Amino acid sequence: MIASREETSSPGGPPGNGGGTVTGPGAADLLRDLAGTGRDLRRGGFSRHMFTDAEMALREWFVAEASARGLSVEVDRNANLWAWWVPADVGLTERAVVTGSHLDSVPGGGAFDGPLGVVSALRAVDLLRAAGVRPRRPLGLVVFAEEEGGRFGVPCLGSRLLAGSTSRAEALALRDLDGVSLAEAAARVGLDASRIGPDPERMDRIGCFVELHVEQGRGLVDLGEPLAVASSVLANGRWGFRFTGEGNHAGATPMDSRADPLLPAAHVVLAARRVAAAGDSLRATVGKLIPRPGGTNVVASSADLWLDARGPDMQRTRRMVEEITTAAREAAEVEGCGLEVRQEAANTEVHFDAVLRDQIRDLLTSREAQARTGSRDVPLLATGAGHDAAVLAAAPGGRPVPTAMLFVRNPTGVSHSPAEHAEDDDCERGAAALALVLGRLLVEGAQPS
Repeated sequence: MIASREETSSPGGPPGNGGGTVTGPGAADLLRDLAGTGRDLRRGGFSRHMFTDAEMALREWFVAEASARGLSVEVDRNANLWAWWVPADVGLTERAVVTGSHLDSVPGGGAFDGPLGVVSALRAVDLLRAAGVRPRRPLGLVVFAEEEGGRFGVPCLGSRLLAGSTSRAEALALRDLDGVSLAEAAARVGLDASRIGPDPERMDRIGCFVELHVEQGRGLVDLGEPLAVASSVLANGRWGFRFTGEGNHAGATPMDSRADPLLPAAHVVLAARRVAAAGDSLRATVGKLIPRPGGTNVVASSADLWLDARGPDMQRTRRMVEEITTAAREAAEVEGCGLEVRQEAANTEVHFDAVLRDQIRDLLTSREAQARTGSRDVPLLATGAGHDAAVLAAAPGGRPVPTAMLFVRNPTGVSHSPAEHAEDDDCERGAAALALVLGRLLVEGAQPS
């Protein structure tokens, strides 16, 4: 990991600091600490997956940074990391204000998706303390495990287990592409997988959750603003398709004698584009396709692909998946191949808590906040990307958590790619905005919704 940092000065800071100067590593400086960890030399960008050496190094970094700030750190039963600021005069029965994000990545992902929210949470603690803020309730910083689903295929796994959206049995059945089970991977890093599962007591400790994230789109670029508040998240899900055919020799097998699973797999790729393009705010993507055995001179014996599907609501999303699946079954039948389809994850559309959302937006559009963050306006933006915040907001079968999100401008508009970016000044604006929000919530609390 890169250890060098610059001392960053932030004018102002949260309310109560008398307009002084806060020094120390800024959000972008903290982010640069991570730049040498998990680099993917083949794909470009970063590959930081659950319980791999790279992800564990990032977790150790977070523990060190939180401990250096005097925060108490723990790992919950689902491998989520928590750091707590609980002032001596604050009762443990008080529901906490929680912030954070994730440190794992998609394969070959960018530097900002997830880590920006984590470093901004640490920076916000520095700003709050420099401002002399005296919390009236606990502050929790969380690093959720396996948000991207890059290793075990289920996105937001840590938050889904916490909230009860994924069961213990479902989690223990998960295996990565090398056949390593979640329990085996957990044991390798010293975690007890027998404790994995819903955690209603911890959920009940969360009074509200605010997640900062780099924007995964061009909304802020087009509006010319550095910050936004999230309004909603599209319904989203992940489906696995396995086509089975007959493996054979590429040169010795006539074209009319083949059962090639890659042909119906190709039909899924085309159907995903065609069906989604014909709908309203639908997205369908095949980003991973694995033929077996994978030789250039071999007709594949099987092909696995994964369909990422999103839409305004789950009903329309499922209808889209059904139409794509019908095309897949027809193509498999023509080619003489078998097909198995499995749902790996599904999250309904989420509209963030309106009262908390408006409370935050009113604060960030105040004259004082604008002077500290450089914003003229703080727009409301919907997002097609899934987030741990959306999982906590939905919490089926449990108590939904009042949840909000802040977005930081991404000048490229590109995410899940090495081209993902945020300027240093915007990173610091985001951390300052987060500190303002947390300071208000820690002192005054979220208004009841």
